[in-house]
Parts: sequence; structure tokens; C-alpha cells
Amino acid sequence: MPKRILQGVIVSDKQDKTVVVKVERRFTHPLLKKTVRRSKNYHAHDETKAHKVGDTVSIEETKPISKLKRWIVVGAAK
Repeated sequence: MPKRILQGVIVSDKQDKTVVVKVERRFTHPLLKKTVRRSKNYHAHDETKAHKVGDTVSIEETKPISKLKRWIVVGAAK
């Protein structure tokens, strides 16, 4: 089964080797037919601490690293 890859913006890098990435998804509401934006925060592992707040990054699903971390930072998004 392929691993999911998401793109988002880093909103926090205060933790050691961990960044918080806000991923936004857009979809059409089934009844109102309007575009709706929903966002969710993911804790991702950043071993080298190379990324800062405001950077757009890609994250990839992985095995659990800690209680909240199930994603790793792959690199800067294109």
C-alpha cells in the first residue's frame, strides 16, 4: 500500500526534531455547492531541523515515532 504524501505550511518548530504542519484541504459542500476549506495540524519528524516556520513542505506517512508523530518531512514542496 502506498504511503500518503501531503503538503502544508509549518506553523511551529519549537519542539526538538518536530515540526507542526498545517494541511489544508478544499472540497465542494454536497448540499450548498460551495467550496469549503478544512485544515488539520500534523506533527512531523524533522531530523535535521532544516525547516522553519512559514516553509511549505511535503510530509510522508510512516510508522509511529512517538505518541503524536506518524509523519516525516520529505522536503520542500514544489
